[in-house]
Amino acid sequence: MCGFVALFQKNGEAVQSETLDKMTQIILHRGPDDAGIHIDKHVGLGFRRLSIIDLEKGAQPLSNETGDIWIVFNGEIYNYQELKTWLKDRGHEFKTDSDTETIVHLYEEVGTDCPRYLRGMFGFAIWDRRKQRLFGARDHFGIKPVYWTETPSGYGFASEIKSLLEMDEVRREVNPTSFFHYLTFQYVPDPETMFQGIHKLEPGHSFTIENGQLSIQPYWQVEFEPDESKPFSYFVEGTRAVLEDSVAKHRISDVPRGAFLSSGVDSSTIAGLLKKHEDVKTFTVGFDIPGYSELDYARRTAKHLGTDHHEVEIKASRYLEELPRLIWHQDDPVADPSAIALYFVAELASRHITVVLSGEGADEFFGGYNIYREPGSLRMFSYLPKSARRAIGKMATRLPEGMKGRNFLIRGSKTVEERFFGNAFIFDEALKETVTMHHLESRKDYQHPHEITRPIFDRAAGYDDETKMQYLDIHTWLRGNILMKADKMTMANSLELRVPFIDTKVFEFAATIPTKYKIANGTTKHVLREAMKDFLPDEIKTKKKLGFPVPTRHWLKHDFYDWAKELIYDSQVDYLINKAFVMYMLDEHKEGKADYSRKLWTLLVFMLWHQIYIEQKFHFKPYVSPYIEERRNRLA
Repeated sequence: MCGFVALFQKNGEAVQSETLDKMTQIILHRGPDDAGIHIDKHVGLGFRRLSIIDLEKGAQPLSNETGDIWIVFNGEIYNYQELKTWLKDRGHEFKTDSDTETIVHLYEEVGTDCPRYLRGMFGFAIWDRRKQRLFGARDHFGIKPVYWTETPSGYGFASEIKSLLEMDEVRREVNPTSFFHYLTFQYVPDPETMFQGIHKLEPGHSFTIENGQLSIQPYWQVEFEPDESKPFSYFVEGTRAVLEDSVAKHRISDVPRGAFLSSGVDSSTIAGLLKKHEDVKTFTVGFDIPGYSELDYARRTAKHLGTDHHEVEIKASRYLEELPRLIWHQDDPVADPSAIALYFVAELASRHITVVLSGEGADEFFGGYNIYREPGSLRMFSYLPKSARRAIGKMATRLPEGMKGRNFLIRGSKTVEERFFGNAFIFDEALKETVTMHHLESRKDYQHPHEITRPIFDRAAGYDDETKMQYLDIHTWLRGNILMKADKMTMANSLELRVPFIDTKVFEFAATIPTKYKIANGTTKHVLREAMKDFLPDEIKTKKKLGFPVPTRHWLKHDFYDWAKELIYDSQVDYLINKAFVMYMLDEHKEGKADYSRKLWTLLVFMLWHQIYIEQKFHFKPYVSPYIEERRNRLA
């Protein structure tokens, strides 16, 4: 797990080592163990290394035997040993035991098709001097980030946005379209970022620069193929087998491993399967507010699994104290309070281990979110003519707010494409206009959120509603929220996070499970729960998904109120946000007249991000946690 940068000068001018040094140094936290650069006239590669595999020889940038193909690579390739054997049989010679070198020789063998062969998480850039080609790719699901920008003189690619901001020609400006989408989704959907002119390389895509021209192309896409002919037992046994294989593959490392553990099925599954192979340290975070801590559940699960368990309890004061630096680490604002909580459990884990396994992706692949049960409850409406459904919806909007059944009728009157924007839906269009003081439809830079979801739903047109929802979440929520916060908050602690559920082999099997087996017996993830029941305490087997509860609702009424009020007044966002209305929401929330916690947090995170990145009110230097040196000494 590391961080890289790559520069390509269109005008043929030489890349300056000082620029590469600045771009790599700012992401010191991603790779505190080593650094390196390689410059070949108008192309430059930079790297920060967190040593995981082949600690002595795996330094980067790394080349082939003849020195005409160079790579910088962030991630882990779990099938690299099989690929290495195949490549050796075809005459390739290796000088290291690293997975990085496998990609180099794979590129020599199959060219730009190489990402198709890789099982793992990755973002990389390869400079092919013979063909004068810069090539790179991002993994299938977006576990590892890759950002890029074009300037008048060239292109820049990096593992974090803050590296690109070190380029002289990159300006710090808000992308208004991204801001409006952020108000809907609580993150900026791919392929854009909150910065004008800085983009994400989408998962399952590669890029090529030849003759000074950039092209981006997909090499893989998500496809569900439910198999109705197989019995339930087939999917239970297959799920158990594919997850056992994935966890075994994700163990590859030359440094200590552990696992995050909450109170749910997903993390318990990963910790339980890892415990089959080795003694396991597990890590949990909680809060000192009743109803917002699952520490007790996690303790009991850890005892059931027999792990060496560690936990940390966070108070409001510490959460708020660390918040500005952690928003800086995010690069792009993500208004998910659990992102910050994830930092604290990652900090705890980083004192003991270098690699941590976690349960992200189970809900998207195996149908775990409670909202996926909604199509079943609304199915009666599908038998009505479209005109009748519209009439019901129109009638329901005239009912008083909060009246029982009103929301049910409104949602039932809509198709899944009309009502579902993914797991987060913060501001509707009417409230967006109030909070921004803009008539949105009249703005040239405005896009309705359907412009994000419609193309995705169109590709999923042949699936049932539940699968359409999974498909949308994989293309939005998973990559934009779940994986982004997982990468940034663990890397802030120089900790490598691995996600065995988010694996191509796991998905290939999960994609064959019919909906009737995913959502059944009054619960979600039914197949997964049955497959893993031997690892789970009885109270966890059927426990409803709670997410990652963070007490922002309580804190905004009490501990955070004065801070929020000051931030609203001080932030220079009047050109985008109606601050008077935000203050109104804050006071209404404090007095208990309405629950505006999610909406307020979305706006407050953006305001703080704006102060850090646009106003540059805060300045953060490259930083490595002091716990990393303790960890090094322990390993030595």
